[in-house]
Amino acid sequence: MGYIIGKRFGFSASHRLPDLPPGHKCGRDHGHNYVVALVLTADHLIPPGFVTDFGDLAPFKGYVDRDFDHRCLNDVIDVPPTSENLAAHFAGWVLANLEPNIPGRLLSVRVAETDSTWAEYIVERAS
Repeated sequence: MGYIIGKRFGFSASHRLPDLPPGHKCGRDHGHNYVVALVLTADHLIPPGFVTDFGDLAPFKGYVDRDFDHRCLNDVIDVPPTSENLAAHFAGWVLANLEPNIPGRLLSVRVAETDSTWAEYIVERAS
């Protein structure tokens, strides 16, 4: 096993899930205060003893603030904006835009709509 760290980021946004049965409350426009948690791992630490400096995750915060905060998520991503799809989307962004520039490797992304509900995307790695 190695080391694991996590950092949470928040944003507020609205969405609707129109493919739900008639009358389902999530089919209507509504909003959440989302929390996105990035979980990173490494087999060894870099000086002074980090998996990744938390400051190196700032580009992800910028992406979330610029493209997701106070937006209708139906207008932002091309799939239904469920927590599951958001977690996969954010994982793809981190893998393409952040991971090549940091020492840690993305393990998972968790997206919570409330304090008691969340979805998690776990990154599959080739052996």
